Amino acid sequence: MKKQYVILGLLLGCLQFVQAQFTLDGEFRPRTEYRHGYGNIIADGADAGFGTSTRIRLNTGYTTEGYKLYISLQDVMTWGENRQLLATDSNNSFAVFEAWVDVALGSGWSTKIGRQTIDYDDQRIFGSVGWAQQARNHDAALIKYKKETFMLDFGLAFNQDKADLSGFSSVGTDYNTAGFFSYKAMQFVYLKQQWESLSASFLALNTTFQDLAASVSAGTVSSLLTIGSHLNYKKEGFSIDGNIFVQTGERQNEVDVKGAYLAGLDLSLKVSGTVGLGLGAEITSGKKDNSAAFFPLYGTNHKFNGFMDYFYVGNHANSVGLVDIHASANFKLSEKSGLLLKVLNFSGQQELASGEKSLGTELDLVFNTKLKGAGLAIGYSQMFANDGMYELKGTTKDEADNGQNWAWAMLTIKPKFLN
Repeated sequence: MKKQYVILGLLLGCLQFVQAQFTLDGEFRPRTEYRHGYGNIIADGADAGFGTSTRIRLNTGYTTEGYKLYISLQDVMTWGENRQLLATDSNNSFAVFEAWVDVALGSGWSTKIGRQTIDYDDQRIFGSVGWAQQARNHDAALIKYKKETFMLDFGLAFNQDKADLSGFSSVGTDYNTAGFFSYKAMQFVYLKQQWESLSASFLALNTTFQDLAASVSAGTVSSLLTIGSHLNYKKEGFSIDGNIFVQTGERQNEVDVKGAYLAGLDLSLKVSGTVGLGLGAEITSGKKDNSAAFFPLYGTNHKFNGFMDYFYVGNHANSVGLVDIHASANFKLSEKSGLLLKVLNFSGQQELASGEKSLGTELDLVFNTKLKGAGLAIGYSQMFANDGMYELKGTTKDEADNGQNWAWAMLTIKPKFLN
């Protein structure tokens, strides 16, 4: 009997040890969307898009005194994408979303190596794009330093095609992936200092792209430099956020970029315990005769310039730029629920071919509530397009539907299996 008690005690001790070292959690996030002008003007008489997608994740972490290991497995499924009794997944969406190790080097230094998300400040240039079901990650190595209120990150990446079973080609280093500013190599430095009410950061990012166009020499590359700063001031319910970034160098296929810029300022004020107000503006430079337009690269672009994603979300990549003036109100409806109302007015930073600048106005509404162990969000957006928007999107007012809108509902459950 004593032997049984000893074994039981050892098992309980091991269980406590495992719980102290391992974490295991997940995510289940279905979202249903009605798309009647989401991302682009929908034509008159065209049927709206409607469907449901689900993101599932299984995340595990292991922490010791010397390192932390983290792995996140992800699949994104559209309801009905597989026929009945299909033996394999037809869209091949299962992926290792994150797989990294963070090794302590001592005296505030560490290195984080592997597939990881990179998020800085308000996610204007670097963000994980959590809204998108697939989200964004990077295969990179970071050297990090953190001491009290100061942090410093160096980031490095070098990407290769999987050309054979060994994992990458044995000859040369050409990278044949294009689109969405997929880079061959990346280097950046990020610094941030936090004071009592003020924080300031600086980012210098160099991205190198493999030139793939037939008009450029084989094997050549183009490099784009993005430099800028983010400032945040917060005190007693009032906050100011500012961004200023410039780009110079070349986009993929030797497209010149000279003095392209993004500048933004947002003010927010907590009027009471239940009401918060916001006011802001952002200017993103457009294409000039001697320069391509600014593009916010790897940021969470859905967060900016309206939730209907008419700008910089797989679109508007080298166009007339954008002036975005917006106002918002946040209402706390109860301890568990809230409502966001946001109005955005858009115009081109430059004139369109017709001389028009005004693009339109967007209205965004988002209701959030907490359920028992889950979160529910419901949104509705309406685009009131002006003549400039129709010209920008390559259609006419007569060809477009009278109403451009989008509605969605999303349930988020994040169970903690072992913590």
